[in-house]
Amino acid sequence: MSIFTEELRKQAEPIWEANLTHPFVRGIAEGTLPLENFKYYVLQDSYYLSHFARIQAYGAARAEDLYTTSRMAAHAQGTNEAELTLHEKFIKQLHISEEELAEFEPAPTAYNYTSHLYRVAESGSLGEIIAAILPCYWIYHEIGERFEGANPTEPIYQEWITAYGGEWFSQLVQEQISRLDELADKVSHDERNKMIKHFLLSCQYEYLFWEMAFSLETWPVPTQQLKLKGRKENV
Repeated sequence: MSIFTEELRKQAEPIWEANLTHPFVRGIAEGTLPLENFKYYVLQDSYYLSHFARIQAYGAARAEDLYTTSRMAAHAQGTNEAELTLHEKFIKQLHISEEELAEFEPAPTAYNYTSHLYRVAESGSLGEIIAAILPCYWIYHEIGERFEGANPTEPIYQEWITAYGGEWFSQLVQEQISRLDELADKVSHDERNKMIKHFLLSCQYEYLFWEMAFSLETWPVPTQQLKLKGRKENV
């Protein structure tokens, strides 16, 4: 009998390879991606990760044993301490201003991807939640491994590749892969199908995230953000 995640990986092969060869990813590895695009990506990904950590916390709440609860909570904490800390460093290196941070708005793809994850988390089992978040872990790790020997002249790009190809991240990925396999062995056929659908949809969103950053995606109809000013009280 095939291991569940091996079957997932086979089904996802076309979109998986498209992720790993997207011009945005290749541009990082080759050092040719304009910093403007990476700056855009960092802002959007920081938004995504802040919600990703919350989804991991949902998983902790869905777990049926305290050990799994503690591990899912540790993953949520790790997202905050490791990945968001890395993004904070990038924000300083890219000279992103306080004003830019204050005026940030998520792009359609970033908003839709996080909405997909929340939809799974609100009604799904732990297995469904892990299936939905696993592509983010797994694809990034494979990117880190594939481009381990890359030597982009931009230091930020080298640091980004190194972060996701490291042993610490590999262990987190393998832990979630193993956990999903264990959960898949205990659920019904219908539940497994839900897990497959969530996984494949998240793979598609991972690709769209690169495309979003490569094209500097914006909302189709621009709007002006309403800024409220404090009202002076009559004395």
